[in-house]
Amino acid sequence: MADRDARFGFAAAHDAPIPYLQRARDYYQALGYGAPYAWAHYAQVPFTPLAMPLAAARVVLITTAAPYQPDKGDQGPGAPYNAAAKFYGVYSRDTAIDHDLRIAHVAIDRDHTTAEDPGSYFPLPALRRAVAQGRIGALAPRFHGLPTNRSHATTLDIDCPQIVARCTADAVDAAILVPNCPVCHQSVGLAARQLEAAGIATVVMGCAKDIVEYVGVPRLLFSDFPLGNAAGRPNDGASQAATLELAFAVLERAPAARTTVQSPQVWAANAGWKDDYQNAARLSAAEIARRRADFDRQKAVAKDLRVGLPSAAQGLPAA
Repeated sequence: MADRDARFGFAAAHDAPIPYLQRARDYYQALGYGAPYAWAHYAQVPFTPLAMPLAAARVVLITTAAPYQPDKGDQGPGAPYNAAAKFYGVYSRDTAIDHDLRIAHVAIDRDHTTAEDPGSYFPLPALRRAVAQGRIGALAPRFHGLPTNRSHATTLDIDCPQIVARCTADAVDAAILVPNCPVCHQSVGLAARQLEAAGIATVVMGCAKDIVEYVGVPRLLFSDFPLGNAAGRPNDGASQAATLELAFAVLERAPAARTTVQSPQVWAANAGWKDDYQNAARLSAAEIARRRADFDRQKAVAKDLRVGLPSAAQGLPAA
């Protein structure tokens, strides 16, 4: 097989998008959680063509990153999963100023990335530059934070309608949605669907291709990078600029719903990193037990934080 690959220039068999849906099923069953999670899935997908040139459009950014909370433990580069730093309700912030957003609260690929550069997951400064360059007409006055909820009912009945209402209030024409963890990809997919149904064109910039396509979205720019880098490689301005430009192109030119474009950028010469994320087959019994215990601890923290916060953002002002 190696001779065949060398002769024809084939890529390695594992050099394909990570199958997150199956990987998650196998991983959590190995941890002993029983029935697999049922991911959201639609056959029909709404589609709203961009109604004007992008250079005349008002664009909104929707993120699953969380405002840094210094009293909630380690949220810095390389921090382990931190349930205390989660937020549980939609929040909005001023796009005219800088913000300290972190992703220690989500299941990014901590083996192959560190979340050291917010530019790789929160492209607000890049969007400001796009306005200055005339590539987009304007940036909405606010960006919006979308919670990472496993509950379909909470996401569909509470979080997504709030996103739509805030985007409508800000008179946006298009939305760029940037997820991080697997469930984040589901959440932004559901939000994109409701935004399109409300007449707002969307593009998801994501790294979990199968999850977003399984939900069913109008437009996806897929970057075959470790989770947490949907906006480009960290500390690589050229990569981030090229990724955002591809998202703009998909937003402008997608001919119909379920348009997926894959970025040509490559994370590393060796694609072995794709075999690592939540791969139960590579874990020892002791490591599985350790991960189960840690996951149970984090679930307990999250459960305590949710008590009394049905619509609040864990103490974060909604405005």
